[in-house]
Amino acid sequence: MLEVQTLETQRLLLKGVTPAIIHQLFQKCSKTEMISFFGTDESGYQRYHLMHEKGMTTYNQSLYFCVLVDKVSQQAIGECGFHTWNFTHRRAELFYNIHEQANRGKGLMKEALAKIIDFGFKELQLHRIQALIAEYNTASLRLLLHYNFTKEGVL
Repeated sequence: MLEVQTLETQRLLLKGVTPAIIHQLFQKCSKTEMISFFGTDESGYQRYHLMHEKGMTTYNQSLYFCVLVDKVSQQAIGECGFHTWNFTHRRAELFYNIHEQANRGKGLMKEALAKIIDFGFKELQLHRIQALIAEYNTASLRLLLHYNFTKEGVL
């Protein structure tokens, strides 16, 4: 069975995913099991399949993210974590997503990011966490400001 590190919040389980875990899933699980694990659809499955085949890691960059699982329903509802995690410079870019509109606006991502940001600084030993968001995405902007992110510029 997979050795998946799990973080926990009041309402969520955060199942840790690394490139090694993605490779193990493709070696040991059926397509249906993978779709269930990630809480995704066919296009999401294809994205993970491409990651498995083409790779996710370079000599100094990788990713670490968590699948967000609702404790009550035991369903995967989204993900959050780090990509472009640079080992040398100890920085990463934060990303997050709640799959279904019905699960948005309930504070679930605020709850998840508290754990993942803390994990990034303490366990991954990051010195810098950054995020790129669209200027019109006010919900995301409010979320990041809640965690004291600083706006540095506009692309």
